[in-house]
Amino acid sequence: MSERQTFSYLSQTFQAAGIEPKTKYGQNFLIDLNILDVITRGAQLRADDVILEIGTGMGSLTKKMAPHVAHVITVEIDRDLQVLAARELEANPNVTMLTFDVLRNKNHLRDEVMETVCAKLAQFPNSKFKLVSNLPYNVATPIISNLLSVSPRPERMVVTIQKELADRIVAPPSCKDYSALSIWMQALCDCEILRTLPPSVFWPRPRVDSAIIRVKPNEAKRSRIQDLNYFHTTLRALFFHRRKFLRSQVFTATQDNLTKPQVDEILLKLGHKENMRAEELTVEQIIDLIEATRIASQGHKPLES
Repeated sequence: MSERQTFSYLSQTFQAAGIEPKTKYGQNFLIDLNILDVITRGAQLRADDVILEIGTGMGSLTKKMAPHVAHVITVEIDRDLQVLAARELEANPNVTMLTFDVLRNKNHLRDEVMETVCAKLAQFPNSKFKLVSNLPYNVATPIISNLLSVSPRPERMVVTIQKELADRIVAPPSCKDYSALSIWMQALCDCEILRTLPPSVFWPRPRVDSAIIRVKPNEAKRSRIQDLNYFHTTLRALFFHRRKFLRSQVFTATQDNLTKPQVDEILLKLGHKENMRAEELTVEQIIDLIEATRIASQGHKPLES
């Protein structure tokens, strides 16, 4: 095992194995190992942590974390890579390697992932669950979003993702990056970008910049939302046609439950002008707006507009 998973080491290892990085799996390997230090410091690894890593790669991050935590569960879809990583990690008995697609579908993680996490958490009492990964770009959004809906939720997520996605997660109102994803993440978590990364720290080089982001689920924030499923569904509908005015956006998102007069009453009560757009509202204002539509829709059949 080389502690220096540099470009030359990785390329020679791949050549000897007769394989190449697979673009369909979003494989970009960190070759600047200083970045691994940034990731692990951001994760604040502790001896009782149970870590989920998605995208084992060659196991460089896995091997760095393993001596400092109770257990690492690492998932790799590529069987060729899994074979190479298994050799690299054979001296680490506290690593469980899983080989499959972590997603059952776009909206759900594969059951075996959380089953394995729960089994390890039970094995180590008082342990904390964390996601720490160099995430493949093509699955980053569903992984981060879906982990906010599982039980138990991770205490924190420290991941390398495409910078464009990181910018969307932390975006403030009234900018091009502010979206349903921004609000969903900020309504439930504290989110911050720890480091922006150029393409040169990866092999193969991606065509875009990357970022290390830390996401910490916040139970106090989460408690403001009375019905998480309703909030998520309505939020996505609000931003489906983001250039429409607010009145039209709200009515379109709630038309199965509310009439236009009911929507007008809600907007008037909350002090929102009809010609505003949802992207101008803060996260707190969006939460209040969606909750108002939920309350108004309870026990009421829609009237003729």
